[in-house]
Amino acid sequence: MKNKNLTSFTYHLDQQYGKKGSKTRDNYEQGFEAFKLGVILQEMRKNKGMTQEELAVKCGTTKNYISRIENDASDIRLSTLMRIVSLGFGAHLKLSLEMYA
Repeated sequence: MKNKNLTSFTYHLDQQYGKKGSKTRDNYEQGFEAFKLGVILQEMRKNKGMTQEELAVKCGTTKNYISRIENDASDIRLSTLMRIVSLGFGAHLKLSLEMYA
């Protein structure tokens, strides 16, 4: 049986933040990407069994800065992100871009 009251997440985003490409939606999307980055770094750190302090020492920053990144309270420079990934996790950073139509 189909529920006619169901709507997609995209529909809700369109209603709340506007269509893709609008300023409000772009701001939402950028904020969400920053949030995801913080979650990804936190999960990598935990999977490595590291504390924020240990990660900070390995990559030459502070525990407070790592905490702010993980909790989406700080913008992160690309050079710092690369240092955290390579020196802190011994990993390689791979980026991708999505072009708007």
